[in-house]
Amino acid sequence: MSELMRLKNATGAGILDCKNALEEAKGNFDKAAEILREKGKASAAKKAGRIAAEGAVASYIHMGGKIGVLLEVNCETDFAAKSDQFQTLVKDIAMHIAAANPQYVDESGVPAIELLKEKEFLTKQATEQNSNKPAIVIEKMVEGRIKKYLKEICLLDQEFVKDPSKTIKEIVIDAIATIGEKITVRRFVRYEMGEGLVKREENFAEEVAKQTAKK
Repeated sequence: MSELMRLKNATGAGILDCKNALEEAKGNFDKAAEILREKGKASAAKKAGRIAAEGAVASYIHMGGKIGVLLEVNCETDFAAKSDQFQTLVKDIAMHIAAANPQYVDESGVPAIELLKEKEFLTKQATEQNSNKPAIVIEKMVEGRIKKYLKEICLLDQEFVKDPSKTIKEIVIDAIATIGEKITVRRFVRYEMGEGLVKREENFAEEVAKQTAKK
């Protein structure tokens, strides 16, 4: 029973799903968690074609008003939108945005011209640093650095600040599996006090991350 509750708390899955996963994994906690995660991905894929026009707009203001976030997350029904789990999900993502400062929801939102410029810059950098290596090796290096760059700027690919073992995409998938509806992060905007103005050096994002870690 203790392992059952531990798995439920770790994954957010229902008791019956946790019980079945533990039985399938022959009591292995990590394997059971992976089984639930894979089932969650399958569940999310099945719901991908549904229309999610309900949801919530959440705000998060960092202590002292230094950073503010507005975020829209959609689901299928008003009933789900009002549930505690959905509301917690939205608030957690808004808090993450304040801390991690993503620029886009996912790769599809990154302007092609920006991606091209970044690729040109990384190619030049890799070539200068590895002038003795063949072009194909340089190309592989650039591909890896582009993936890392996208992970840094795209919300869904970022590691969740409250649980770095999961990405934002994975916590959304977990929510889809337990709530039973399609859930999508549609858009967000992040404001940082004095952004663009000349000011003394402060790392507000790092400060928010520290506050988040204490919660």
